[in-house]
Amino acid sequence: MAYEIPVTQARAELADLINRVVYGGERVVVTRHGKPLVALVSAADLERLDALDEPAEEQVISSVSGVREVTPAAHERQRFGIAAEHRGPGVS
Repeated sequence: MAYEIPVTQARAELADLINRVVYGGERVVVTRHGKPLVALVSAADLERLDALDEPAEEQVISSVSGVREVTPAAHERQRFGIAAEHRGPGVS
């Protein structure tokens, strides 16, 4: 749970709030008129949040790039009665 503090009070206590975040492991939410405005989080928390924002497309691309095409051996084709072999575009 985050500690909430009004922006006017946060201005006066900024150094203390930073210490609470860095050394106390707290998260501080600064509010204006009772509504969340900004949050103070540790640099480690920010790195974790940034990692969550990594586009899913990049995760898929990195996963797919690790997959390589394997050509079945001749005996495997014979074993399963495969007479033809698919070849990707541009492969003769």
